[in-house]
Amino acid sequence: MSRVEAATKVEERSVESSASAVEWASIFGGALAAFGVTLILLTLGPGLGLTTVSPWSFTHPSPTTFGTVAAIWLVITQWLSSAFGGYLTGRLRTKWVGIRTDEVLFRDTAHGLLAWALATLLIAALVTVGSAATASVATAVSTATPAAPPTPEAAEQARKVAVAFSFTTSLSLLIGAFVASAAGALGGFHRDEA
Repeated sequence: MSRVEAATKVEERSVESSASAVEWASIFGGALAAFGVTLILLTLGPGLGLTTVSPWSFTHPSPTTFGTVAAIWLVITQWLSSAFGGYLTGRLRTKWVGIRTDEVLFRDTAHGLLAWALATLLIAALVTVGSAATASVATAVSTATPAAPPTPEAAEQARKVAVAFSFTTSLSLLIGAFVASAAGALGGFHRDEA
């Protein structure tokens, strides 16, 4: 390389944007859509379950079968609502120009995950308010009627149910987070493809 070439070669400086890469409008839109789908599916689930039970039949699903079906429905609910919210978030996000493909994929995935997290917080807030109201009613009823202390057999059963519920809920949330992230990337891919 000659001196002239060395003198004319100027290194480009990378310029970082001062704007945030997070687009909250698309995240809120996707989260609200996921929240709505979750409410629809959570109200549909008990209705579907009640169609399998007849008051005139002496054969009813066992508690284990009921718990398994409820767990499967919880996972399906997370899967469908997270996919819808994450995909919508990816599609609604503004297209970035001049950014590497792997960075766009990361940002779309992160937007799907953030939409899932926000929808999960909204559902948790709704459940907390509902649980507080239910606890208030239960407290009022228990003070009005004397209650027998729980038996060790009932306490063990309650512990097993709580453990199963905890594991199932954690698994369904992990599935929801993954599906929302993947759906956000897919939505972004479809946005950029057009």
